[in-house]
This record gives sequence, structure tokens and C-alpha cells, in this order.
Amino acid sequence: MKDVELKEVDQEKQLMTGQTQINGCVKVTVPENAGVKYTGLSKDELIKIASTAGWVRTRWVLLVLFWFGWIGMLAGAIVIIVQAPRCKPIPEMNWWNEGPLYQISDVNAFSEKGLKGVEEKLDYMNQMKVKGLVLGPIHTVQADQLDKLNLVSVKPEVGTKNDLESLLSISIVLNLTPKYENASSWFNNATAVAEKIRVSADKKEEIVKGGLFLWTLSLFFFFLMTFRALMGSVTGLSVDEVSLVLNRSGVDLLLNGLPDLAEPGERQAQVIKNHYFSHLQMSLGWCLSGRTLGSPAVPVRLYQMLLFTLPGTPVFSAGDEIGLKAGVSRTLQEEHIAVRNFFKTLTHLRGKERSLVHGEYVSLFSSPTSLAFVRLWDQSERFLTAMNWGNDPVTMNLTYRDLPTQAQVRLTTDAANLAVDSMVSLEKFQLGPKQAVLLSYPYAG
Repeated sequence: MKDVELKEVDQEKQLMTGQTQINGCVKVTVPENAGVKYTGLSKDELIKIASTAGWVRTRWVLLVLFWFGWIGMLAGAIVIIVQAPRCKPIPEMNWWNEGPLYQISDVNAFSEKGLKGVEEKLDYMNQMKVKGLVLGPIHTVQADQLDKLNLVSVKPEVGTKNDLESLLSISIVLNLTPKYENASSWFNNATAVAEKIRVSADKKEEIVKGGLFLWTLSLFFFFLMTFRALMGSVTGLSVDEVSLVLNRSGVDLLLNGLPDLAEPGERQAQVIKNHYFSHLQMSLGWCLSGRTLGSPAVPVRLYQMLLFTLPGTPVFSAGDEIGLKAGVSRTLQEEHIAVRNFFKTLTHLRGKERSLVHGEYVSLFSSPTSLAFVRLWDQSERFLTAMNWGNDPVTMNLTYRDLPTQAQVRLTTDAANLAVDSMVSLEKFQLGPKQAVLLSYPYAG
């Protein structure tokens, strides 16, 4: 009996095969093709169902909802367009309003190769977002010899006419100052010199008529080869005198010295404000000078920030981008590299931000040693410049109608206390001595 029970247990452990019966279960093989075939409704059945009252009402409800939704979206779009603030039209701009100008007064000092050396530096200038070069004087002249003055020829020591033409991938402005070889004032013959300038400047006869007047103001002539624009340069003139020069001379761009930060900030704020509200922005250029860079009282980066954030065209001389002073070696020291990077950031911002290109100027704060103003344009991002050239910290009370409580640091000379991209409070804003910062905040609507 035990042997029979063991055999039955062994059979239960075996796999089922065929029709073997185990523990009352039978394996059944179902044919693969077995199943029920389903068919959809016929056309007549669909038409019959679709014609019922329920489906008719459903279709009408969906159709009405579709058209109400479409009309609602159209009406909403019209309301948004009507109520949206109008974009302010971009003012008419010339090429010299779009970016900085790079001035090379002594071509041979800039490069031993003369004009060819200038051409080799074009990539470097493109990195600085330079829109044009102010060259020279490079014309032929000899001291006190008016008959040797030739404003349409290139001085052999500098290069050739072909060398000059090879630079025309960028806008070129030629300095036509006739008395740069230690000559007496206008060679003591202003009429003859004015006639030579008239010939060189083509149809700019109005400049010639004011020849003696311009000589009195020491106005130097610049002539753009490709677009026949005329530029001038003055120093130490009041706002009214600058306006008078622009009106009488007919120059397209008048270069003026940057405000001297050694003077009280209140006066500088008023001078800048007067220049802006006298509608000189598109016709006025600001330039640095060697005496400001050589002054230890104000760091060069403060002047650089002022140069690129004021309304008008920034003009800088070779060496200004690295803070190079007269008599200092041109070696790329660590400080020079830092100043150049600071300068490059300013040129990039000045080239792409509408508020800095042609935005309005609003004075926010001024004291004997500090200045703060904002540049804004329509619905574009706003930029706030604050600088303190004094020896003590200053607290600025910044107030304006749309000024937020915080702003973002875009560029700073005080990285220890004002990190780039950080947010700072504008309530009783504090700035350390010899420091400057450029802040930005969005348009609030």
C-alpha cells in the first residue's frame, strides 16, 4: 500500500502533458482561431442613431461653444492690443550714435607699422564694439609752411593711400587739424587754410564761413571719408556755447571733454542735465583726456563708467581702455587686464541696451563728491549709475516715480561689498569711497 501511495505522489509532481488528469484537473487545448467576431454599426444604423434628439442637441451645444470660444479669444486679443502701451518710436540715429569711437592721434606711437599696424588691431577693436576710428592727423604738413599743407594726401611716415583704404571695413574719421606740427595759429592765414578745408570737405561751405569763429574756439576738424560727415572738438565751453558752436558750425558731431569729477557733484549733475535737455544728445560726444587719467584723485574706472552711461557718443583714445597713463609702459599688467575687462563689459552693455544708447537721463542724487542718475527708455530695462569719488563713504537717498526697492548689480568697482548679479536695496544706498556701480531694474509697466 505504501508503494502505491508513493507512485501517486510522484505522478502529481510530474508536468501535465496532453490530456493527463491530475488531481481532478484536465488540461484543455483551445484552438487559436476560436473566438467571437465583432462588427461595427452599419451606415444606416449610424444615420438612424445620429438623427436622434439627444445627439442633435449635443452637436448644437458643441458648435455654439466653439464659436463663442473663438469670438471670445478674438475679442480678448483686440482688447490686449488696444490697451497695451504703445512702443516709443526709435529716434533717428547715425552710425556714430550706435557705439563708441576709438581715437588714435599718433598713428606711429600706436604701432610701429603705421596704418598697417592699425589694420592688424581691427579684431581687437571689434571686441571693444568700436563703431569707428578717429585717425590722425595723418595728412601732409610742415610747420609754418602753408604751401606744404595737403589735406588729401597721407604722410609718408604713416603709410600710403592704399594702407588707408584697407581700413575702410570700419568707418574712418580723419582729423584735419592744420596746425599740429608746432606751427603758429592757423599759419597766420585762416582764410587760406579754410579754403583748403572747404576743398577737402566737399560741399560743407557753411564750415568755411565760420572759419575765424571756429579758430577762436580752437575747434579741430574731423572729416568722415565715406559718409561726408563733419565732426569737431571743443574743451571748456558752457552748454550755451556748445549749442552755439553746433548751430553755427554745422558739424554733425561735437566732441566735448568729460565732466571733471574733481569738481562738486552738484555742478556736474547740473551740467549734464543742461546738456541733455538742450537736445544735444545725438550731436554731442564725450571723450576722456590724458589729464583725467593721470589724476590719482579719481580712479580711471569711474571715468569709464561715466563715459559709457551718459547720453551721447562715447569717444576714447588708445590706452584709455586699460587706464594707460602718459609715460607708463604698455605691458599688460594685472591691473591693466582688470581695467580692460571692466571697459569691455561697459562697451557690450552700451552696444545692446536701448536705455544706454538713446534713453532719457534722470538725475537722482548729487553731493560734493558723488553722483547718481538713471537712464531709461520706454519699456526697456532701466540702468542706474552711482559713483563716489570722495575719500569717505556716502549714503544716497534715491527717489524716482518707478524706482523699485531693489536692483541688480551689473558692474561694480567694489566687488567685495557689491557682487555682480546680486540684488541690493536702493533705500539709503551706501557706496564706499572711490567706488562706482552700475545697477539695473526691469520696466514695471
